[in-house]
Amino acid sequence: MSAPERTDVLVVGSGFGGAIAAYHLAAGGAEVVVLERGPWLRSEEFDHDFRFGASGTRIFDFVIGDGMSLLGGNCVGGGSVVYFAAMPRAPRFVFERRGSIGRRMWPAAIDRDVLDPWYDRVAESLPISQLDWNDATYAGGLWAAACAHSGRTANPVPAAIDRELCTNCNWMMAGCRFDAKRSLLLNYLPAAVAHGAEIRPLHEVQHISRTDDGHYRVAYNTVDDVDYRVVLDSGTIEAKIVVLAAGAGATPVILQRSEPHLGPMPHAVGRYFSGNGERLNTAILNEDKVSSVLGLSRGDGRAYAANQIGKGPTVASWDDLDPAKPEFERFSLEQLYFPPGLGTILAQAPDVAAPAWFGAEKKEIVKRWQSWLTIFTMSEDDNEGVFGPPPPTGNAARYSQQMLGFGPLSYKPTKNTLRGWELSDAEVKRVLERDGLSRVLPWTNDVVGAYTVHPLASCRIGDDPETSALDDRHEVRGHPGIFVTDGSAVPGALLVNPAFTIAALAERAIPGIVRAARERGVDVRYGAPAPDGSVSARDASRKAAARSAGG
Repeated sequence: MSAPERTDVLVVGSGFGGAIAAYHLAAGGAEVVVLERGPWLRSEEFDHDFRFGASGTRIFDFVIGDGMSLLGGNCVGGGSVVYFAAMPRAPRFVFERRGSIGRRMWPAAIDRDVLDPWYDRVAESLPISQLDWNDATYAGGLWAAACAHSGRTANPVPAAIDRELCTNCNWMMAGCRFDAKRSLLLNYLPAAVAHGAEIRPLHEVQHISRTDDGHYRVAYNTVDDVDYRVVLDSGTIEAKIVVLAAGAGATPVILQRSEPHLGPMPHAVGRYFSGNGERLNTAILNEDKVSSVLGLSRGDGRAYAANQIGKGPTVASWDDLDPAKPEFERFSLEQLYFPPGLGTILAQAPDVAAPAWFGAEKKEIVKRWQSWLTIFTMSEDDNEGVFGPPPPTGNAARYSQQMLGFGPLSYKPTKNTLRGWELSDAEVKRVLERDGLSRVLPWTNDVVGAYTVHPLASCRIGDDPETSALDDRHEVRGHPGIFVTDGSAVPGALLVNPAFTIAALAERAIPGIVRAARERGVDVRYGAPAPDGSVSARDASRKAAARSAGG
């Protein structure tokens, strides 16, 4: 009988939470294996296309729940490969939110002052820069001009983009083939590989159990690289430390499926899910009014008709991120380019009796897609999402070869959440319908429910064992040696793009994980410098290929 495979640290997922943990623990001397359920694509494999089988369907995971659908990354690099690279820090008041539990949601040990040095550390690694008005897309410029016209302020966003490499192709959501977007493929992950970490794509973790010596055994399936429903093999790896970073839609499912093997999970596992209060509105612009009211011109006789050009979201309006406002009345508004596909389906036609997301009028506005402007709301929701019993395998029952599945999340928005959406919808309408600039309607919830690209809080940190699955060190309560460092650990909606905060929390968690690893017999140290990107994604993938081939 062959000996079981063992490693010091097993990391599940390779997004911000997983990549940061893998780098620091490998650089500190631990043996690290990373299991990632999606494929590992090189920069040149990111397609400017959304046909089936292109990178766009291979690297996304779209899971439809009951009342809420989640869109996330499904590839090495996770959400950092498919995000728009907007990287604001969370507002200071967010850390004092009380939410539905009626008391401070965040642990007493964490506030904005505590987290700022960890934000700084992440910024060294990516890096992050403040965009200026020269970086603004036509869509961003129009949004800024409309805000000014209605009495709001608007500002370029901080972003993890190398402006010298960026070609303004606006395909960054499908992965950046020019290495201009600072995904984790360019920094933490190749640096982790350079320090000996092994990254295994197309490995979907199923559950965790205990070994006789008090360590953990992680069971996984390997899946086909074309049809993710096809299981090619299965196996287990034993580890002294497990770091879960599979995302807020998958980490709680793994823990729930592990309960028969590990014993009871904390009550908050799979509860208090937040969709970051997200909401989308589409404005169908009147090109003549854009010219006459806002005075905009591209110099070629057109005023706008160009939101497919640029970097994605470049301009946001943060006037309603006001700590003096009551909770559930605060939100941010961000200009967003959403490529043809899901957005085209869910956008509603103005001035049409419901249902307005299909029909003759919808067909007419689709013809004018170049005159669309999409505004993205991030508001304060009520953490009302709950995960039901897990599916037999994975995080969802896959419906197609790639991308689409049905998951166990149930989300019924409360009056608090609906209040935030109502106020933000009204403000978008006020700004963009002023003086006839456009007609505005939110995306429909009739097709896939509400939707989020920033799922959070399904295994959150906190001080109260009843309402938080993790302590303030990100360790699962009652299961020493299992840590969670992805978006599921964030206590609630952040009102801004959350990637920077997820990464900062992961950085903050590493010293505690190192201490726990040392207590469990791992010879590991903390103190590696920020990865400088000197090892490229191509270098890392070649090294991994050589290792798997025995070279």
